[in-house]
Amino acid sequence: MKRISFATLSLVIAALLYWPFLHCFYLPKDQQIKNNKQNLSPMAKALANSHLKIWTDSELLNKEHERMRRSNAEWDFMGRSFLVWALCNIALTEEDNKEPTLKVIDTIIDHTLKIEQEKGMYHFLMDYAKHNPFVIQPARSQFIDGEIALMLALRCYVEKNANYANRLNTRVLQMIKRMKQSDVLSSESYPDECWTFCNLIGLAAIKINAFIGGENNDAFIEKWLKIAKEKLVDQESGLLISSYTKDGRHLDGPEGSSIWLASHCLQILDPSFAKKQYWIAKKELSKSLLGFSYAREWPDSWKGNMDIDSGPIIPILNLSAGSSGLALIGASSFADDDYLKGLIATLNFAAFPSRDKEELKYCAGNQVGDSVLLYALVQGSIWRKINDQKN
Repeated sequence: MKRISFATLSLVIAALLYWPFLHCFYLPKDQQIKNNKQNLSPMAKALANSHLKIWTDSELLNKEHERMRRSNAEWDFMGRSFLVWALCNIALTEEDNKEPTLKVIDTIIDHTLKIEQEKGMYHFLMDYAKHNPFVIQPARSQFIDGEIALMLALRCYVEKNANYANRLNTRVLQMIKRMKQSDVLSSESYPDECWTFCNLIGLAAIKINAFIGGENNDAFIEKWLKIAKEKLVDQESGLLISSYTKDGRHLDGPEGSSIWLASHCLQILDPSFAKKQYWIAKKELSKSLLGFSYAREWPDSWKGNMDIDSGPIIPILNLSAGSSGLALIGASSFADDDYLKGLIATLNFAAFPSRDKEELKYCAGNQVGDSVLLYALVQGSIWRKINDQKN
């Protein structure tokens, strides 16, 4: 018994000494995640290779889409969006691979547009979208319109394409027309549900459209921002709320699964407001435990319900998978390197990374999660160029 007690005590002491340094084994080095002017980082390259393999193999693609749709039809759609946005940035970084990258981008866009045309917007929406009629008619979803518009806008920014530019202009006009029918200049993603996440993605596409020859809608964007600051900010935390009705009545308060990407989109609309929103979100939502970083879904001043956006919430820690994933984009966008590395360390420790030759994926997640991470690692090229042009 003395030997057992001594051995147990030794293990406890060893664990106490070891745990504070555990994160060091999972923390990425700068050279693993930092891109240079012409080449992707090894981590970004491996993630991109995994996605490209899926989109060039029809059998793998069908399996992945079926897997995601069993959980959430939105993930099938969002996996496409984040991947296209990432690949557009990659095409500007890796000039030698620009043409093959554009080919994959066009394949994804064409496939997405074909499904939308043949099966309608409800194919990419959750079932409750059919429970009530959309207030703004004819029914359209800002979730679908905004993300497709940003796909088209970024694609045309990388290289001109008359067909995509025409489709983009049409969708931009549709979005603005519908947004103007709302008291808060926002269009619905679901019946009488306007989401900050979706409307800011749409506004980013509207902004980029002007840079590639489309109509300048800065006055409309400025008006949206003014209204948002007055009516769509939670007074307790200072963060933008996540959802509201067509007439501006608040539904869901601030959420991590919304604000991280919202602040990213705001960077090309209102950089000062974007920076303020990110650092408030960092203060309210970011956490670290023994060197492993994560994000909560809600600030202390707001208690929401766990849903498909938040993902499962781990009790006590209040860790949200959805918020933590999108926090990668926020941290990358605002050069918050320590937080970014801590978030990746958590992924490397808990999300079961699978490395096969030159490919990387995380087995605890899915294609949309890996696409979000890829976008976080490669975003910046287009946003910087747009802000440079503005100045």
